[in-house]
Amino acid sequence: MHKLKQQKNQYSQDLPQKANKSSLVKDFNFVFLGQSVLNYKVPLDVFHTINDIYEKRRHELYPANKQLVGKIENEHSLFFDGPPNNKMQPHRYLPDTVMKWFWQKFQHYLDWNKIHEYKMHLNSCWVNEMKENEYNPIHIHQGALYSGLSSVMILKLPQQTGVEYSAADKPMNGRLQILGNSSGQFCNTDYSPDVKEGNFYIFPYDMRHAVYPFNGPGLRRTLSFNCDVDYNPITNRSAS
Repeated sequence: MHKLKQQKNQYSQDLPQKANKSSLVKDFNFVFLGQSVLNYKVPLDVFHTINDIYEKRRHELYPANKQLVGKIENEHSLFFDGPPNNKMQPHRYLPDTVMKWFWQKFQHYLDWNKIHEYKMHLNSCWVNEMKENEYNPIHIHQGALYSGLSSVMILKLPQQTGVEYSAADKPMNGRLQILGNSSGQFCNTDYSPDVKEGNFYIFPYDMRHAVYPFNGPGLRRTLSFNCDVDYNPITNRSAS
């Protein structure tokens, strides 16, 4: 029996306002792959809250495998606010403080990219916990809309990722790889960051990405959050 915290979703509304807390976000950096990938540092309270919820309540969580492409045994949902279906009912395990933090980061991404007069809706959030030889093939994300923001938060990493049998100077075991929507001239075509626990990456739904398998003991735990964004791409082409 799933003991779900049911409540009205506060995290869906119009956001044309100028005076908002997203302008106060300073602890981030970015990579440009034809589209922007922004990397934020997760506060310790948010980081520990999410890990604690997953570790203490995992037995209550909805399995998310049927909705996901990952070749991963342990995939569990922490939040879902899409249409009810035979695979998933609306639920939320994350507290308001954590939801607010995610909301502000997605809002900051859009404001930083000069997107105007948009509507945001936090759609879904889940945890992937990879063991040796598990992986996430190249894929994109989608919520209730085709337009929106994907994200990856690094919650736990194995102490080692095993032997790199070739090109050891360019390690890829257990790595996240984000592929750009660009022909490559005068910009990077892909991004494989040397991730650390507490990193949080945001990028558009249609940016392809993958996670490579590692070999050896330990777990690689990450969180993904989907945020639908309703906006007019025509009027935003000339945003300044």
